[in-house]
Amino acid sequence: MSGGHQALVRMESVLEDRERYGVPDAILLEDYQNEAVFIDNLKKRYHENVIYTYIGQVLVSVNPYKDLGLYTDALLEKYRNVNFYEVPPHVFAITENAYRTMTSEVTDHCILISGESGAGKTEASKQVLRFLAATSLHRREIDRVRDRLLQSNPLLEAFGNAKTNRNDNSSRFGKYMDIEFNFKGDPVGGHILNYLLEKSRVVHQEHGERNFHVFYQLLAGAPDDLLAKLNLVRDPSNYFYLKQGDSSHVGGINDRGCFEAVDYALDILNFSTEEQEAIWGVIAAILHLGNVTFTEDDNRNAKVVDDQPVKECSKLIGCEPAQLLKALTHRTIEARGDVVTSPLNPDQAGYARDALAKSVYERIFNWLVGRLNLSLTSNEIGRKTLLGILDIYGFEIFDRNGFEQFCINYCNEKLQQVFIELTLKSEQEEYKREGIEWEPVKFFDNKIICDLVEEKHKGIISLLDEECLRPGDANDLTFLSKMDSHLSNHDHYFSYETAKNNKVKKTINKDEFRLRHYAGEVAYRVQGFLDKNNDLLFRDLKHTMSQASNIIAKSVFPREELQNKKRPETAATQFKQSLGNLMEILMIKEPSYIRCIKPNDEKRSCNFNFERVSHQVKYLGLIENLRVRRAGFAYRRLYEIFLARYKSLCPATWPKYPGPAKDGVKAIVDHLGYHPEDYRMGETKLFIRLPKTLFFTEDRFQMRKAELATMIQAKWKAFMYQRRYQKMRDSVTRIAKHWRRIKAQRLLARRKWAVGIVRAFIKGFITRNEPVNPINERFQQLVKCEFLLRLSKSLPSNLLDTKWPPSPAPCNEASNILHGMYRTYMARRYVKALTPEKRSMFEEKVLAEQLFKGQKTSYMDSLPHWFMTSRLTPEDESLRKTAFEDIIKTPGEKTKYCIPCTKYDRHGYKPRDRLLILTSGALYLLEAKENKLKQKHRFSLKEVQGLHVSPNTDNLLLVQIPVENAKRDKGDLILNVPNVIEAVTKMISISDNSEVLKIAETETIGHTMKNGKQGTILLGTGSSITTIDKNKEGKLAVIAGH
Repeated sequence: MSGGHQALVRMESVLEDRERYGVPDAILLEDYQNEAVFIDNLKKRYHENVIYTYIGQVLVSVNPYKDLGLYTDALLEKYRNVNFYEVPPHVFAITENAYRTMTSEVTDHCILISGESGAGKTEASKQVLRFLAATSLHRREIDRVRDRLLQSNPLLEAFGNAKTNRNDNSSRFGKYMDIEFNFKGDPVGGHILNYLLEKSRVVHQEHGERNFHVFYQLLAGAPDDLLAKLNLVRDPSNYFYLKQGDSSHVGGINDRGCFEAVDYALDILNFSTEEQEAIWGVIAAILHLGNVTFTEDDNRNAKVVDDQPVKECSKLIGCEPAQLLKALTHRTIEARGDVVTSPLNPDQAGYARDALAKSVYERIFNWLVGRLNLSLTSNEIGRKTLLGILDIYGFEIFDRNGFEQFCINYCNEKLQQVFIELTLKSEQEEYKREGIEWEPVKFFDNKIICDLVEEKHKGIISLLDEECLRPGDANDLTFLSKMDSHLSNHDHYFSYETAKNNKVKKTINKDEFRLRHYAGEVAYRVQGFLDKNNDLLFRDLKHTMSQASNIIAKSVFPREELQNKKRPETAATQFKQSLGNLMEILMIKEPSYIRCIKPNDEKRSCNFNFERVSHQVKYLGLIENLRVRRAGFAYRRLYEIFLARYKSLCPATWPKYPGPAKDGVKAIVDHLGYHPEDYRMGETKLFIRLPKTLFFTEDRFQMRKAELATMIQAKWKAFMYQRRYQKMRDSVTRIAKHWRRIKAQRLLARRKWAVGIVRAFIKGFITRNEPVNPINERFQQLVKCEFLLRLSKSLPSNLLDTKWPPSPAPCNEASNILHGMYRTYMARRYVKALTPEKRSMFEEKVLAEQLFKGQKTSYMDSLPHWFMTSRLTPEDESLRKTAFEDIIKTPGEKTKYCIPCTKYDRHGYKPRDRLLILTSGALYLLEAKENKLKQKHRFSLKEVQGLHVSPNTDNLLLVQIPVENAKRDKGDLILNVPNVIEAVTKMISISDNSEVLKIAETETIGHTMKNGKQGTILLGTGSSITTIDKNKEGKLAVIAGH
């Protein structure tokens, strides 16, 4: 968020940053009479993106020429229902103040928005209307009126606004809108007045300017089928009335989107499909009419170069092409009963064409305003108040100023006169009338300029009308001459002829006159004054339009107009009268002011032109207004109104004061402790000097309202609750009687039910050991549930824990099943948690069980010990890793098991230490000697025909080899292998052949010797330790220990 925006959204009344942001109310300026100080304050705030400043209750707005996020819905809500000075200056604050004053005091109000073209008046009026719409409640009828009020803006902007060299969205008409509110403060209707549409723009635009927005919106946004129906193309350069300014496209304007907004507004405002088609038909007809060109025929009369535009125009309007063509090139005049039709020359025909285009557009615009007023008509009956919004063209000074600028500036003179009367002159007169001491403030009264323009028989408008009505060759220069002769001595008028010296003559053209407006001197060229004032439309064209089939064209050119022989009033006189009516409306309303200022002529943001702003400050009368506000009192109210509103703040005046209103107000201000310098008691009104005093009073009033509301609410609640208590007491008596009976019945039923439950439980307990039957079924279910709950809390924690909680008789079968299932579950969980190495060991243990359980006495001793892959000493293991793995082992084999053992010779049975190594393919018997390994035997596991062991606790192992290999391998191997069960299990696991295991069933084991002879090994038991020795008979005796 920018720093400027931060300053805007917080309370500026603290004023701690006034050196940076300036003061929010110019009344707080110390040197308030210095114009430069006032403008410098505006400049400070402008450069900090704070564009609003107060002068009392006058809002000064400086156009930022960029979006500052000042009009969001969230910000709008912050300005609702708050006091004027409790929030930073804003257009919403001015509107809220006017709205609340209107609703609370039931008086009509108006908001006057003034300033130059491009100063931001149109945007200000839109935000005022938006804020007022947002204050209403969401009811169907209110929403309908609110939507129509809001949607009138895009429609009027499209038809009444245009791009000028100073403003991309300049209002080229004056608008005054009265919004009707009911007693609740909801908008229920409205009425719009329009003034001086700049219809000459329809046929001519200066370079860099555009025609009215609606033409470009139609071409850019209309659907293709509508353009085809109107026979239009999208390029504006194809139409003479749109290409003169050479500025058809504007970067900041979305014509297509605006057309969609206008189309939506027409629907919301209940324009029928036929009316919408007629509107676009008339707009398209004007474009085609502009393409009609004329040339001379042989008689120097006008003829149309190409009649196609005439055909298109007549088709859209709904008249005969020949009739329209004749009306454009001929003129019929009635004189003393004679009717004469004469042809026009090309210049006259061009004038007639342009006059028709201007008149048609002006009338359709007036029809639109009337149609809007019809849509906004209120049908609600009851008391209503009005809040008006005036958005009218600002003071204009161009390089070439004509009739339109003359009327516009005359309007601004009248508005300034209202401003003077209501905020300056009336201040002094009211103070004098009320007997309040006043410090005189000098100001420029521009009534002399208004009289110069509008005075009857003497003013410029009267002279212009006389010249228009004068028979003979009257023209613009004769009008200028008439003014010179009548106004030469007027201090605020001069021309080339009336200039007092040559120096002044050099600054003015011969066809110009100058007026010294309150805003400065403006030079007007008289060219076109008479034609634009006459506003002449030939009778033939009116007759043609009155016979059109287009419903709008037909309604705006009524046939009754042709029957009226009276000369219509001139444009200037009509404008003067409508302006007078507007002044009367404004004078009877309580005004609020928004003064709009443009900081530069280049429409650039962050560019503050001191001289340009100074000029506007001067003609807006802001310094005079500031002086009056500082010299006088910011707030004044009739005693009756003040007393009626604030009488609740003083015990002496509440609830009703019996004496004069003035005495009651005096009692209130004394009770509130007003400082003597903060107020004055006038004849009929109370005057309060500073706004803070008023807001202190208003805050106390709001607090008092809350107190009164609480008191009223308390009294009303007491009355209502007393009535409710009496009804409730009677009802309670009746209900209690019935409820006691129902409660007793329910208690009896519950006790019967409880007795049944207890009886069934006791019977079930008595018969608990009997088979399930209806009597003990429920009890046994409870027993089973209780058993399962106890069982769930005492389950064995590991697989080796074989304990199992005892179960009652009905649960024995289920307990056994659950025990087995749980053991299976624990075993499965244990197995799933095993590592691959442990799993392999278990598989070997299972294999050992299959091989030796019940067959060999030492099997049970081997159970507690895990099998190992090597039982070598560290020295032997190191030797194995070097000599065996690298040299002796057959490539491709993988070592599986290593163990030291004792080998007994097959002849003589001499014991020898050896290393037994099993690989994936063979059995190796190695001799470890002097840190060397020597292979003694190698048997392929496939060659092993038997592994003979004794059934006793000894570790004897006989490895049987094929007989044919006995000579090569010196017969069968006789080994004493520690952990023989482990070694044999490993061999069988690797060879995957359990059939080679032979457990001796007798007390002898035979073996083959080197020369093929058979030997015998004797098996026995009885020794304390196992012994293997050769006996006297030359046989090997193996005596197992206990």
